[in-house]
Amino acid sequence: MDSIWVQFSKSFVSCLPACSEPMCHDWGESSEAAVLVLDGEAGWVSCPLFSHPAVYNYTMAQSAGHDLVWYRLLDGHDLEQPIPYSARVSRERERLWLQPAVANDTGQYICMLRNKSSCSRIAVRLQVLQRDQAVRSAGCPQVAMAATEELIGFQQGKTLTCPNLEDASKMADSDPTVNWTYMKCDPYPFWDNHREQVGTRLRIYTMLIPYEGLYICTVRYQRRGGSLSFTRSIKVSGIYPTTLSKDPTILHPTNGKVFPVRTSSDVHLTCRGLLPFIIDKPEREIWWTVDGKRVEQLNDGRFSQTNSTIDDHRDLKAETILNIRDVQSEDLQRNFTCSVRNARGSMARWVQLEEEVSLPSVELGCGLGVTLVLMLLLFVVYHVFWLELLLLYRSWFGTDERHTDDKEFDVYISYARNSEEEQFVLSTLRSVLENELGYSVCIFDRDSLPGGTITDETLSFVARSRRLLVVVSPGYASQGSQALLELKAGIDSMALGGHLRVILVQYRPVQRQSLVRELRRARVALALVRWQGDKSKELTSRFWKQLRVELPVRRAGREEQQGSSKEAALMRLISQNSTNSQTGLISNTTKTPQKVPNSAA
Repeated sequence: MDSIWVQFSKSFVSCLPACSEPMCHDWGESSEAAVLVLDGEAGWVSCPLFSHPAVYNYTMAQSAGHDLVWYRLLDGHDLEQPIPYSARVSRERERLWLQPAVANDTGQYICMLRNKSSCSRIAVRLQVLQRDQAVRSAGCPQVAMAATEELIGFQQGKTLTCPNLEDASKMADSDPTVNWTYMKCDPYPFWDNHREQVGTRLRIYTMLIPYEGLYICTVRYQRRGGSLSFTRSIKVSGIYPTTLSKDPTILHPTNGKVFPVRTSSDVHLTCRGLLPFIIDKPEREIWWTVDGKRVEQLNDGRFSQTNSTIDDHRDLKAETILNIRDVQSEDLQRNFTCSVRNARGSMARWVQLEEEVSLPSVELGCGLGVTLVLMLLLFVVYHVFWLELLLLYRSWFGTDERHTDDKEFDVYISYARNSEEEQFVLSTLRSVLENELGYSVCIFDRDSLPGGTITDETLSFVARSRRLLVVVSPGYASQGSQALLELKAGIDSMALGGHLRVILVQYRPVQRQSLVRELRRARVALALVRWQGDKSKELTSRFWKQLRVELPVRRAGREEQQGSSKEAALMRLISQNSTNSQTGLISNTTKTPQKVPNSAA
């Protein structure tokens, strides 16, 4: 259109002095000036020749002696006809008014500007729509012309004026009136205090997101005794306040970022930026350059660029992707720059490519696999041999309690006084603990001296022992008070001093309800080792391993173990003699005094 005006102005000026005959330049039909109007509403057609006043305007044309003449070519006619002016059809400066427009006015309207030496003409299309041809929502006024746009900053205000209201004021016999409706066809008032109609205008004091949308205004005025009207619409959109910074920024990448790449592979460099909107200057862009040249200037098919944008109240979140196919070694030396720009300013950030260091994936995979296998093996070994590992650790790093306390016995065995359990204690527990494992064992019936009370002796033995081994069986709680006294003494000593630990050995299964209170509490808090008959007879069975874990650490040498065995044998001999004296099994025969120490030795 601008080129048309330049040609028109040159031809018009050149013809002023030289042309002897009128020569009319036909500029065809202007698509930009097409007019839509509803049947029965006031409308007008403006001559497109005066769309650029800087080139030529109506006042200058009148001063130069030009006349403006209107013709029309109605639909269904072949010849142009002069327009007969009347009260309904009139001309006001460069405009042709139809007050009101009717369906028969649809057609092509030609405005011709001429004098004796020059002539120019241009056509514009007028279409009068029937009421059923206009699109509208239920209850909303029908609008033929496209909506004009108004941009208002959030938390800011603006006054809306109905389009062409001033033109109607010039033609009206009195002041026009305006009715406003909002997007959902709600008539004014809009039930809030941020919008108010002041006269014929609508004032928005504080712009909010809910106030965006379509506002429709209907102008009514009186002319020559008739009532005329037309309807216009305004699309109101909110933008970020003009008080905020409008400088463009790059969100990604950072300046000087290095991207590792592999040669002969494809690379995609992404740049994201924020491009604020500036009223009346909407031009904005984001782009990549390679060594200072835009992608379209490289003439290299390996490079391409893809752009995308997200509209955020007219501010654009833009993204551009530089696609590089088949990266070459020389690309590692290039300078890649991402730039953004709007009317306020610009910003640029550069990045580089570098050869990616290849990781030994096979070696790492093998190493990781071996590590996982070793971890699994260690887990299996620990799960299967945790008792052996714990015993090995105790033998290396455990502390021998004989060097840290003054206890006389390692183990005191408490059991129910019946033949079955006594046989288990004497022939199995005592035999293995003393002869195989080297522990000093105290058994009340064997090691107690005559003449003392049972209670005092029991408490004395328990106090002089490092462990109390309780053989739990169905008869434990029913064989008198001796076993219960031993259990209670051990638990009290463990709770008060902490130098004695109680071990429960389950000889035979026992129902919980048949246990006494002390034994029920002990089973909850103490270790329980289960005897499983023939499975537990071997010294390498789980029973003896668990029992050794609970017993004191024994790291004595061979000579020390032999000395301990001799000392234990002497103690058993003395205890046995005492027991026989109590039962009357030893006769009153006089023995040589020297034989006791010899036999003891």
